Amino acid sequence: MGSLFAELTRQAPTNARREVDMYQREIPEFRSWETKPRGRDETMEYSVWLRRRTIELSPDNSELTDDDLRYITAIGELRAGAGMSSDSRQQVLQLHTTLMLRDIHEAAESLRGGDVEELMQVMTWFAPQGDRGIVAYQQGFITVLRRRLPYVEQVALLARSLLTGDPMAANLAAALDLQLPEFCAVTVIRVPDSPLGDLDLDNEIEALVKAHRVPVVWQPESGTRGGELIAVVPCADEVIRLPSAPGAVADLVGDFAGALGRPCAAGTATAPLGELPDALERARRISRSAPLGKPSRRVRPHTMADVFVELAVADVPFVDAWLRTVARRLEPGPDLLTTLDAYYRHDMNRGAAAAALNVHPRTLDYRLRRVGELTGIDPASAHGIRTLSTVVTRRLSGAWS
Repeated sequence: MGSLFAELTRQAPTNARREVDMYQREIPEFRSWETKPRGRDETMEYSVWLRRRTIELSPDNSELTDDDLRYITAIGELRAGAGMSSDSRQQVLQLHTTLMLRDIHEAAESLRGGDVEELMQVMTWFAPQGDRGIVAYQQGFITVLRRRLPYVEQVALLARSLLTGDPMAANLAAALDLQLPEFCAVTVIRVPDSPLGDLDLDNEIEALVKAHRVPVVWQPESGTRGGELIAVVPCADEVIRLPSAPGAVADLVGDFAGALGRPCAAGTATAPLGELPDALERARRISRSAPLGKPSRRVRPHTMADVFVELAVADVPFVDAWLRTVARRLEPGPDLLTTLDAYYRHDMNRGAAAAALNVHPRTLDYRLRRVGELTGIDPASAHGIRTLSTVVTRRLSGAWS
């Protein structure tokens, strides 16, 4: 064994301790070690073992054995069984990879570069075998999650993993027998700030997933009674170049809107699998600029081509204090921003706007009068149309956080 490997062997316990200390410092779920030292001891033992296996196998570029992978899988199961969250699991993998690379770099530096051939050996081994270890760890983690989580929550975890670029998504999709294609349409269905009543949303989402076989997650909006249903729908390569939403997306949106029984708006954006986080942001902006549709299966998903004017307005960087003040004055009223949104999108047609909001026309009249009382601006005046429509567009598009 050469000098670099000898140095890595000598430093293995110290480097493992540094890793364990960082877990405890950076990841809140590991702070329970203060009262449960056994968990720290088990993590330390695993961290030392992993370093020593790296040193033993990399000189000959030998693969991790089946027994090695079973042990790594068992560690994943152990941590999932202890209640580790998916976010913490990902953070552990990132910290471990970063620190292992730092160990190698520091050992080479301490030897003033050392043997370049040894450095190449360990680096050549680390990438493919590290990937195999991560897959085994994630399989253990997923095994426990599938036993503990209801089906809807498993699917929601897959959707979140896809939308954040979490590599666990591939393993989780395989476990759920769901397709991960090369291209997807991310669809956000916006449900405004209105109660869902007696609707059992979990049952509706489970029915939606089983019918359409796609990852779906419900995200409630903080501080409101509404939220977003987000779906990742597979699509073909040629579909992402079309201005309209894929047919499968339209079917899913229609089914959810019909079951929801509330006005909602849908936006969709297509992208390759590796670019879904950006597609989510686009779809969310589109859904917030799209008009609220009646609670029926005819609600359609909007694309960038449908609302590019609204998006352009929302993106102009002139958010001034006066418009923000007008928006704040509307906050005490009952659903005033949503009401104005429907009113202007339906060309100030009272009947159509009231129907879109699922309220009586007199309720709509009351809300419009309330807007005038709170802001001093008549919503039906030319000044009101220019000012209040701008306020609504910027507020509902998310331009003001």
